[in-house]
Amino acid sequence: MIRAATVEDVPAIHSMIRELAEYEKALHEAKATEEQLREALFGERPSAYAHLAVSDEDGEVAGFALWFLNFSTWRGVHGVYLEDLYVRPERRGGGHGKALLARLARICVERGYGRLEWSVLNWNAPSIAFYESLGARPQDEWTVYRLTDGALAELGGA
Repeated sequence: MIRAATVEDVPAIHSMIRELAEYEKALHEAKATEEQLREALFGERPSAYAHLAVSDEDGEVAGFALWFLNFSTWRGVHGVYLEDLYVRPERRGGGHGKALLARLARICVERGYGRLEWSVLNWNAPSIAFYESLGARPQDEWTVYRLTDGALAELGGA
């Protein structure tokens, strides 16, 4: 079962974000707090959204998708950027990841959004194979750039 997250789900989402960061060998970079997530997802002006995969067998949270809207100037419509998709290791293979992506695809179709996009680490072969099995294709002609920490502060203070 896929459902929209509620404010009561923030501790579980936070825990899974940390599990994902550990899997991606970057736990030291996972600095978000539960309070920050609560504000981003359920504050006065939400900037992100989340859906949960809940096991039909035991009602436990199996995984989550955290996403936000982006905008294509070329298409003239919004799209969904999937920031995180995570299914707990013991729940993988049960269709939860596919169901989460299908829910986001349905949101795109129903709302007239033109894209569903995400990034995947180059070394994450199991995820790449899964995404490609659904028809997703890499955008090899684009390279993601990022400003953070000191470089962001320096440019922002200019």
